[in-house]
Amino acid sequence: MSNITLEDLRPAQGATSKTKRVGRGRSSGRGKTSCRGHNGEGQRSGNSSKRGFEGGQMPAYRRLPKLKGFQVYSKVNYFAINVGRLDALKLKEVSIETLRDKLTVHPTCIGLRVLGNGELKSAITVKANYVTPSAKEKIEAAGGKVELV
Repeated sequence: MSNITLEDLRPAQGATSKTKRVGRGRSSGRGKTSCRGHNGEGQRSGNSSKRGFEGGQMPAYRRLPKLKGFQVYSKVNYFAINVGRLDALKLKEVSIETLRDKLTVHPTCIGLRVLGNGELKSAITVKANYVTPSAKEKIEAAGGKVELV
């Protein structure tokens, strides 16, 4: 087994190729205009147009300013409610279905998130998709129960 030295290192077969030598006569296949076309800005030396430049016409990013981003079709909307608000509702069991009857919950909301702001005095059962640790602590301290759906 021999050691590899710096002299032995070279690019893999086919990884490199010779640079194009343009403008070296007709028979080279890249003579006369040197692959730059005839006249115009692109043929001159020092040409480099900025990103999105379309030759002077109004560029697409300015013609279509309001078509940004994309719409997520699989997005899940949750109805968020604080523990203090649950106490004001005077319910024994809280879930997204019971809240639809009591509050105006948007029809796209298919889950419930309980947040920990406020105080809870009565014992309630909460059926939610997510409950913050502080909210869970307050519900259980009041004698309630948390069920993750």
